[in-house]
Amino acid sequence: MKNHIHVFRLSTLSAAMLMAFGSAYAQEAEIKRLITPESTISLGLGQWSDDRPQLGIYDGMRDGKTYGLVDIDLVKRDDATGTWFILNGQNLGLDTRELKAEWLRQGDIGVSMEYSRLTRDNPLTFSTGLQGIGTTTQLISGAGGDALPMREVRLGTTRDLTQLGLFKNVLPNLDLKVSFKNEKKEGTRHWGLGSAALFMVEPIDSTTRQLEATLAYAGERFQISGGYYGSWYNNEHSLVLGRVNGVADSAPGGNPASPTSLSLPLDNQAHQFFLNSGYAFTPTTRGTLKLSYGKATQDEQLPVAFNVVPLAGSPSNLNGRVDTTLVEAGLTSRPLPKLSLLANLRYHDVKDKTPVAQYVSGGYNTPHSFTKKSGRLEANYRLPEGMSLIGGVETSSQDRSVPTLGTLYVPFRISIDETTYRLQFRRSLSETINGSLAYLNSDRRGSGYTSTGNATRDAINPMHIADRKRDKWRLMLDWSPTEKLSVQFALDQAQDNYGSSGRPFGLIDGSADIYTIDAAYTFNDNWQLTGWYSRDDARARELSVFTALTETKDTQLREVGDTFGLGLRGQPNSKLKFGANLEWVKSVSHFSQDLTDPITAGLTPLNDIQNKLTRLKLFAEYEMSKSSSVRMDVIHERWRTDDWTWSFADGTPFVYGTTTDGTTVTASPRQNTTFIGARYIYNFQ
Repeated sequence: MKNHIHVFRLSTLSAAMLMAFGSAYAQEAEIKRLITPESTISLGLGQWSDDRPQLGIYDGMRDGKTYGLVDIDLVKRDDATGTWFILNGQNLGLDTRELKAEWLRQGDIGVSMEYSRLTRDNPLTFSTGLQGIGTTTQLISGAGGDALPMREVRLGTTRDLTQLGLFKNVLPNLDLKVSFKNEKKEGTRHWGLGSAALFMVEPIDSTTRQLEATLAYAGERFQISGGYYGSWYNNEHSLVLGRVNGVADSAPGGNPASPTSLSLPLDNQAHQFFLNSGYAFTPTTRGTLKLSYGKATQDEQLPVAFNVVPLAGSPSNLNGRVDTTLVEAGLTSRPLPKLSLLANLRYHDVKDKTPVAQYVSGGYNTPHSFTKKSGRLEANYRLPEGMSLIGGVETSSQDRSVPTLGTLYVPFRISIDETTYRLQFRRSLSETINGSLAYLNSDRRGSGYTSTGNATRDAINPMHIADRKRDKWRLMLDWSPTEKLSVQFALDQAQDNYGSSGRPFGLIDGSADIYTIDAAYTFNDNWQLTGWYSRDDARARELSVFTALTETKDTQLREVGDTFGLGLRGQPNSKLKFGANLEWVKSVSHFSQDLTDPITAGLTPLNDIQNKLTRLKLFAEYEMSKSSSVRMDVIHERWRTDDWTWSFADGTPFVYGTTTDGTTVTASPRQNTTFIGARYIYNFQ
């Protein structure tokens, strides 16, 4: 469901119109360039020297081979009719290609068509005997003389998105915008089943369609827009059957290893109507109102698993339904020249109307509903000498449902209240330095917990509903000591403390520190140097319980990331442009654990995981004529990891179902590769 409006966007044209007509001081040369737009075609080839499984997950260049480099940006304008035509294509030689065509007659009508593909290549390599990958009937390897031959397989998904858009000025100040999206997702995803840890692959073949229609009126003081949003999800598969090779089929309640059925996401749909409006009561006071109502349903026939007899009396259809209502009102005002006020009230209600039923022995579905009411009040007062003081308070109250049938495996709370106070000080310290300091204090509390009927489970304090006190600081500085040098610095620090409420297990406390610094130095009109460094350090302490209250694990989790970058841009002469970027990234995951008797025998704490990336990018572009140029790109990447996720303690690969499967999962710990690409660029009008 959604609570906002997607605006019909003609990206290139919108930028041109904003720059051409949004400023009275636009330079004459810039206006001429926009009125007489330039088109570009870029053709080339690029070669990666080696495979890059980790760094090529999303860019369509995972393998070490040659790729086509094709881009096009065609812009035409008919001065007589005020009509624009734009054709933009990116990465047309790759699997991650994008193509968009737009036609617009200024102030009247416009249409757009867009196609894009997003790929995700799984970085892991699977050595498996599994047969039927990509289908709904899969045969697991088996063991001994029945084992199927092993082979290496790669998994991944593709999303093909087609989008149509329409803009029409119906009446003065009244616009109609319509968009339709169709996304087809296909591929395979790493999967598994059962306590025996058998390897399977999820076959993906689904379609998501979205339709949005908005009618918007914009007057001098009053603006309003409303419309409809709908989505439809269709999955071609509903159930996957897995059998272990060499194991005979069994009757219900027999050998769980063969055959086994796994369910897939079912078809569903959602519909929403929304209304957004704003009214300027005075030049300094404005009010806003947002309304929306949506209904999501899932009514596909439930698939029946192989060799499973449905529970007597269980429904054959979930008949799922969730209704969502949103009401939000806001007011901004400047009652005094130095005082600005902001007030906001929000009501968000989610009603899960799915019937409660028993689908399997001992288990019920658990529909969850909640109502959240929140409000915000903020004041900004400008003090002398470039100072301003900002204060605010935000409060929320949430009423939550609690299951009434079946077994509770985690504690529930009926109500949660949270209040956050904010105080911020800003000042222009001088003509060259500006800064701000903000402090936020948040306190979340709730009602008593509903008992699960089990002492161990009742000792758990779920982090998303637990009492919590949070203190957060944010410091920002912007320093420009000279016209050539500018520096920005930011610091964020947060501290969380979770109340136990007599429940010791769960998160105890946590903290986060983020430091960033960015700098830019301009030597002259042709050369500029940039640099940045950031560090994020997140910590959390968690106390876990095993089968008895005396068996605990005290874990000190910590994630530390460092990023450094350096960039140089230059133009040695009128025909040659040059650029270089160096990026270095390091992340370390810490798992400090304290295990109590009697579960410590034979167990050791987990080792840290460290990932490193070094990437160097170089480019040079030479102008051969006013309409053509050539560009050379060189990229070198180095990736290092000691991730043990798919390994045993001694470093050997984890093996699925050693007596029935034998699949192993591996990741390349060291990946070095270099890219060399060359392009010819042609510019024309």
